[in-house]
Amino acid sequence: MIQPLALRSAAEDIAAPLPALLAGAEHLAAAVLLGDHGRRRAGTGDTFWQYRPAQPHDEARSIDWRRSARSDSNFVQDKEWQIAQSIILWVDQAASMSFASENHPTKAERARTLALAMAILLIRGGERVGLTGLRLPPRRGEAQLMQMAQLLSEDDAIDYGAPEAQGMLPHSRALFISDFLGDIGPVEEALLRAADRDVRGTLLQVLDPQEEAFPFDGRTIFQSMTGALEHETLKAGDLKQRYLDRLAQRKDRLAHLARITGWQFSTHHTGQSATNALLWLYGAMERRA
Repeated sequence: MIQPLALRSAAEDIAAPLPALLAGAEHLAAAVLLGDHGRRRAGTGDTFWQYRPAQPHDEARSIDWRRSARSDSNFVQDKEWQIAQSIILWVDQAASMSFASENHPTKAERARTLALAMAILLIRGGERVGLTGLRLPPRRGEAQLMQMAQLLSEDDAIDYGAPEAQGMLPHSRALFISDFLGDIGPVEEALLRAADRDVRGTLLQVLDPQEEAFPFDGRTIFQSMTGALEHETLKAGDLKQRYLDRLAQRKDRLAHLARITGWQFSTHHTGQSATNALLWLYGAMERRA
């Protein structure tokens, strides 16, 4: 388990090193140089967009006199239209996510780092970000990131996690990160409830390379991370094709659910680049079906 105290930010002492999870997320986010979420149209905001000639309906206080002094006409500043979105995250913290093979990070470590890196990018872009299940309502600010790091450091004692639809605001966006190897029913229910509220989002399945390759043969004992589930076989190799078929069916099902609810779906392996995964996530979260 990642200790919560190890994730506390140096809010009182900005010179202190950032905790492990937050530091990793900060480093990952820094690799993705992205600007604010301006909508590139005139409207309410505080970012300068362009000068335009003053119109009869413009108030005198809106005229930029410095710019107007360089011309025979009066000009006003248009601000870039900005609307803060609410984004809700669900990160699977169940025991299955603690699996790792060889020198790869655990699925939990990768999922939490990606989620927190996305939160950093979104909050610093002016968005409000929170967690599902009413644990952390969407807010802005560095303090929100510290609370999120604290909550994401916790582990659940169950084998497989299930997403929560509670707390998703109408017309908001959402991000679910999990291995999605448990019961598919709660995932389907959560996405359908989200669709009813016009919530669009992204599903990211995080798997270990060993879970894709199934490199087992001979006598093998398969055991869940909590030890509650166990299966022993003398011919593990005979199970490979059935396992791979079931995994492909699960991915197809997730892709279908995403498609009919207007979400995006992808699978990421812990042996792959976290930066590439974050870039894909950011692009997926920007798209609206």
